[in-house]
This record gives sequence, C-alpha cells and structure tokens, in this order.
Amino acid sequence: MTSEKFNIKYKDFLEKGHYGLVIDIPDVVDYLDVIFQGLINIPEFSYSQIKLKFNSSRVYLHPNVIDTSSIEKRINEIVKEFDKKNRNINS
Repeated sequence: MTSEKFNIKYKDFLEKGHYGLVIDIPDVVDYLDVIFQGLINIPEFSYSQIKLKFNSSRVYLHPNVIDTSSIEKRINEIVKEFDKKNRNINS
C-alpha cells in the first residue's frame, strides 16, 4: 500500500486541513496499517501528520496519551533498514 492509499483508507480519522502520512516506504505503511487497526478503536482517535524531519520520524496523533515515541522508534528502524538496502543496491 502507498501512503496515498493509507490516507484514503483512514480518511475518517485524518484531521481536517492536514496531509497525514507522507513516508512512502511500503514497510512503514504496512507497519502503520497494523498499528492503526488498534488505534482506530480509541474514542476520538485522529492523526494529522506522519513524516520524516531531519532524518527522524514525527508522528502526531490524538489523543495525546498515545505513546508515539515507540511508533517513531520503529519507523526510524524501518527507514534505516530501507536506506541501507537501497544504498547497497545503488552502489
């Protein structure tokens, strides 16, 4: 799934005026799809941005009690693995 399809799938939870997920790495999208299956059951759940900033992921979810640091950590690991694979392929 692409990040665009992810945002379409979860459009009912995307905060108005925000762009949602913009990390278009299939393993990141698949990971978040699994995570969101549980999060969408939280009352008043929403998301606004999931992006990379200064080579580190940023995840903005509501309500603020959701532990985004563990999600960001896993995304960072996936991105690092992706970069390493692609660097080896392109070398």
